[in-house]
Amino acid sequence: MLDDDAAEAFTGFVREVGPRLKQSLIAALGGEVGREATAEALAWAWENWSRLQTMQNPAGYLYRVGRNRGISALRRRPVFPPLIESPSEGPWIEPGLPLALAHLAEMQRVTVLLVHGFGWTYREVAEHLGVAVGTVQTHVERGMSKLRIELKVELHA
Repeated sequence: MLDDDAAEAFTGFVREVGPRLKQSLIAALGGEVGREATAEALAWAWENWSRLQTMQNPAGYLYRVGRNRGISALRRRPVFPPLIESPSEGPWIEPGLPLALAHLAEMQRVTVLLVHGFGWTYREVAEHLGVAVGTVQTHVERGMSKLRIELKVELHA
């Protein structure tokens, strides 16, 4: 059990990191599995807070903890839930987008969703995933190119 100061520090950490951790795990694993993985990663963080708070990139480490916990569940479930049939049930998306996203390599899907779906900067994604900004840019560019090809979208100059 954490003492009061450690519990307060942990609560502040979760307030700061939790929403982005959830977004990145949803981008990597899909909605349901991503939310479950977030909960498991945060539970791990609580149990290992003294170790986690000394790490250079605790959010990135938790991302990997959650991703590893969600991988086996992801293999048994589809990455994206079925499309919403009625426009009143949620936002409209291109019907082929979930399948096209599922066809991307994991890093391409994660970076595209975090940058274009959740509005993260390349630097924020790079810091969170523990990679270089150029690596994020490359994955986003390649992922967007593959999406355009699969969805038959042409860029006009």
